[in-house]
Amino acid sequence: MYYGGIRAHDVANGLGVRVTLFVSGCPHQCKGCFNEETWDYQYGKPFTDAEIEEIVEDLKKPEIQGLTLLGGEPLAPPNRPVVCQVLRRVKADVWEKDIWCYTGYLYETLCKDPDPCLEEILSYVDVLVDGPFVLEKKSLMLKFRGSANQRIIDVRKTRQRGEVVLVDLESQGGGKP
Repeated sequence: MYYGGIRAHDVANGLGVRVTLFVSGCPHQCKGCFNEETWDYQYGKPFTDAEIEEIVEDLKKPEIQGLTLLGGEPLAPPNRPVVCQVLRRVKADVWEKDIWCYTGYLYETLCKDPDPCLEEILSYVDVLVDGPFVLEKKSLMLKFRGSANQRIIDVRKTRQRGEVVLVDLESQGGGKP
């Protein structure tokens, strides 16, 4: 897997101060994408064990609330094995930090995919921002998403209840979704 960058202190892609990994490669290629260069699976640098160590060390800082994965497409099949490895390590070393993942796939579509690696990834994710970016539904007024069709899903509650449960950003100090 390749990656476009790692931000050690990001406040734009989830609640609180976060470490953000920009994964390379995207099959969706949404019109108007803010990060078009990451569509190429070879964009940026190869992701190695050194980057996993960097992410874990950054996550150990007390001011960091969690990790955010975006891209590109972190859940594209070619990226899943490495993303799974990263999340497995994060949950082993800094289990108390939350994990957000941005994906162009719908949650319901992901749930139908029999890939055990994807299932493991979803077991680690706390918040999933799902759905493709739709330029015609773009709004700068939306918190933590680019277009109105995208949902901010509480994955733990969704898995417990068997139906999609959205994150209540107002109760968490994040403003209106």
